Amino acid sequence: QVRLVESGGGLVQTGDSLKLSCVASGRTFSRVGMGWFRQAPGTKREFVAAMTGGSAVYSDPVKGRFTISRDDHKNTVYLQMNSLKPEDTAVYYCAADLSTHYTGTYSTDDLWQVAGYWGQGTQVTVSS
Repeated sequence: QVRLVESGGGLVQTGDSLKLSCVASGRTFSRVGMGWFRQAPGTKREFVAAMTGGSAVYSDPVKGRFTISRDDHKNTVYLQMNSLKPEDTAVYYCAADLSTHYTGTYSTDDLWQVAGYWGQGTQVTVSS
């Protein structure tokens, strides 16, 4: 069974850093796009960062602060988050096998159009 398991979330203060990890099992994802999305209360799930074809893509709110990376030998994707702000507070989800279009915001019913696999999410809370 394919599984994506996120970890590394927590409660931090403004300006702090966190590094999220997403470990995949059941298959390898070395040849498919991997990404991170987040969802705050009362909002749709929004794109954060992705790595496809060896290139990294970021949403405007996190550019310059977040870095996505992947270790194919460990079948793991990471999200290094620096200079965290309260508006970064959300549940962060790992996604694998990204579709062609993945850089927007999505309702629950539309997640299947974005990625083939999703993790359970890890909570990131940034206090002011």
